[in-house]
Amino acid sequence: MKARNTALLLTAALVVYLVLLADRAVMLFGSGTGTGIALGAGVLLLPLLGVWVIVVTWRNGLQIQRLSRRLDEEGALPDVSDLPRRPSGRVDRAAADAWFEERRAEVEADRGNWRAWYKLAYAYDIAGDRRRARETMKKAVELEAADR
Repeated sequence: MKARNTALLLTAALVVYLVLLADRAVMLFGSGTGTGIALGAGVLLLPLLGVWVIVVTWRNGLQIQRLSRRLDEEGALPDVSDLPRRPSGRVDRAAADAWFEERRAEVEADRGNWRAWYKLAYAYDIAGDRRRARETMKKAVELEAADR
């Protein structure tokens, strides 16, 4: 719940910022000059882009949360509590790599299983490869949507 509250607070702050930015764009439009209107159009693109980023981010978060809840109900959430950790708290690199190889083998054995893809995304995340974790989680979301 703490993470969700933080996300809500940050989203609210970003929305306030985007509203203020849009207000500046309207003020530039009101100047009536060609330069002011051109700058206003450019500034207005930023809040529009920001709204799109917020919507996409929240949609992805809710989809991933749905998958997590489903796995939790099934008692199949990935558990890495027994893996050795560095003093920083991150999973030891060798242990993360070994755990990753097990998850990759699960995906290769059943490429249509969204649960295996979810666990592989989690393995990418603990290994520190966030880009691949996001890509893999998208695949898990797609497969789960087709599974419903």
